[in-house]
Amino acid sequence: MSTHHDRRALLQDAEFVQLTRSKNRVSTILTSVMLLAYFGFVCLLAFAPQLLSGRVAGRATLGIPIGIGVIVLAWILTGIYVRWANKNYDAAVAHLKEKAEAL
Repeated sequence: MSTHHDRRALLQDAEFVQLTRSKNRVSTILTSVMLLAYFGFVCLLAFAPQLLSGRVAGRATLGIPIGIGVIVLAWILTGIYVRWANKNYDAAVAHLKEKAEAL
């Protein structure tokens, strides 16, 4: 059996296709959430600066905790992806590697 045929069989394997769809779905959702938060913050800066310039404590403005929140959200979303990958993706990839070696 040729290597080209082996690759084609693996790419058409139902488990591989499902894994690819699952990874793409998770990545798309997490990326969309991050982009929405980031561009939402940038749009607030551009179109409603008076909202973010409101004071919350002493000299600190509302924009500071919201900006920190965007950064923390990025860490949280990264953690969610890592947890998902460790729990689901890595095991499925290992299984597919074993399957491919058996071909």
